[in-house]
Amino acid sequence: MSAFSAPPRSPAGPGAPYTPARLAETARRIAARPASWRPLARFTSPERWYHRLHRAEGYEVWLLTWLPGQGTEIHDHGGSAGAFTVVEGTLTEETFPGARRLPVGGLRSFGPRHIHRVSNRGTEPAVSVHAYGPALTSQTYYRLGADGALRPDRTETMDD
Repeated sequence: MSAFSAPPRSPAGPGAPYTPARLAETARRIAARPASWRPLARFTSPERWYHRLHRAEGYEVWLLTWLPGQGTEIHDHGGSAGAFTVVEGTLTEETFPGARRLPVGGLRSFGPRHIHRVSNRGTEPAVSVHAYGPALTSQTYYRLGADGALRPDRTETMDD
């Protein structure tokens, strides 16, 4: 059976929306099968590398790599809920005003209004598996004002 053969079972049923908990289960399930994603991982600079592993009705799964010092801008997920787990290295997720360090096995799930920035502040490369539901269609990027408030900067649509 493929790592991507079926969405995880849920008490809500197979057609239920992908909640943060269900997306976390999906990310964990795929992360637990490194033979399905590890051969695909690439590390690139200056831009981070990412690859869609799977897309199905209601959700998608991505593999991302992070060299030391690489990270995202502050962003949302265009109304999609999500979850990600760290499978190699350590990542830091900043939510405003807090931050958390996520080592191997660290998992973060979130609802459709979540805004964050993720980075590799360590000295070793990192790899993470991300699940989004519904599939990403856009992301809004934000800037942090001198007063500490987040302000929308631009919105980008996702290529399919």
